Amino acid sequence: MADEEANTEGGAAAGQRPISRTAFGIVFGVQVITATGNTGMQSVLPAIGRESRIPDPLIAAIFSLSALLWAIFSPVWAKASDRYGRKPLIVTGLLGFVVSMVLCGLVVAAGVRHLAAPMLIFALFLAARGLFGLFGSAANPASQAYLAERTSREKRTAAVASLAGAFGLGTILGPPIAPLFVLPVVGLAGPMFGFAALAVIVLILVWRGLPEVWPRPGAVHALAETRGPPTKAPPLWKDPRIRPFLIYGLLVSTCQTAQYQTLGFIVIDKLGIAPIAAQRATAVAMMAGAVSGLVAQWGLISLFKMGPRQLLRWGAGLAAVANLLVAIAPSYWTVVAGFTLSSLGYGFARPGYSAGASLAVPTNDQARAAGAVAAVNGLNTVFAPLFVMAYEAWHPLPYLANVAILVGLVSMAFLSPGLRHAGVAPPTELEQVGAVERNDASSGF
Repeated sequence: MADEEANTEGGAAAGQRPISRTAFGIVFGVQVITATGNTGMQSVLPAIGRESRIPDPLIAAIFSLSALLWAIFSPVWAKASDRYGRKPLIVTGLLGFVVSMVLCGLVVAAGVRHLAAPMLIFALFLAARGLFGLFGSAANPASQAYLAERTSREKRTAAVASLAGAFGLGTILGPPIAPLFVLPVVGLAGPMFGFAALAVIVLILVWRGLPEVWPRPGAVHALAETRGPPTKAPPLWKDPRIRPFLIYGLLVSTCQTAQYQTLGFIVIDKLGIAPIAAQRATAVAMMAGAVSGLVAQWGLISLFKMGPRQLLRWGAGLAAVANLLVAIAPSYWTVVAGFTLSSLGYGFARPGYSAGASLAVPTNDQARAAGAVAAVNGLNTVFAPLFVMAYEAWHPLPYLANVAILVGLVSMAFLSPGLRHAGVAPPTELEQVGAVERNDASSGF
């Protein structure tokens, strides 16, 4: 196994050692537990809402405040990680996740026992989940920046795809694990307490086992020689290097969230059974989609050597076809098939825009790019209640809206100069400096 004494990899930041297998495993674990907790909570939300007598659009809105705070504070935490280091911000994010999950569990326990009015439970649930958006958002951009500055341009798409696979793995683990924590005493609140306990284990691993020396050795000197005097960076949405990727990411993530947020409801309605009885069927659909996403991120991307350009095009295209299938689905199993195919598309699209944004900027801007990507990944959830309302008005409506958006993204992937040339720009001066000092040691992936 590689360790921190491994030789420097070409293309890593100047003076920075490549990431070891152990360090990558820990960063990967951070993403897995976050995704597991979030998707596990999503899988029980429809049942929680209907058992607590909270209207469906409001239960979908539980994630909205958190998502808005995530979008606002991800760039803030990313900037803080430039000052204090990646590891402290990863720890902060995990602590936010743990505290939020525990408080959500307490609120859900009160809600399903009808200890307070549904609207009060909703307000408390919203606030408890909001803490995750406020503090939990620190981990994601710090983790991606930690990885990006330790990988070469040539290997960054594969590395980002591997890290994005953590979301898919979490989607596999979350739904089947969540029912295991639905115990007689805690009921539907059990999954929140269980995921909090698992996150504490990961937090200990980060604290004790994730190596980092901060400031990065040699980084300040390299930057001074290759970048000149510091300049004020434009606002994220005005930065022409990453703006196309942020627009694409926001829209494709919105489509993915629309499917996730309505999946539990469409499963209940297609099967015509009680919410709790539909948990297993919802978990099956989520797991099928997650496996499809992992096949994309851990298999097909490497097998076909797909770069950001191909991922952006195939991702939106496959998801568009899949959403049309769900819109006309006559049965539960057709919904599962459509969800599985769409997850394959999103499994391409997510590393496509994440890696594209990372490759569009030099090493010293990696945290900023990661913060921007994390922001759009959170902001899309704000619109989830609108899609649930659209589903209530007419079941095919949110999926047909997704089809229109995704077809537009396919066109954008071909026509936008930034997306059309994603990942093919020459290395920056800073990365060339790192290449001069390298040898050809493996990165540990």
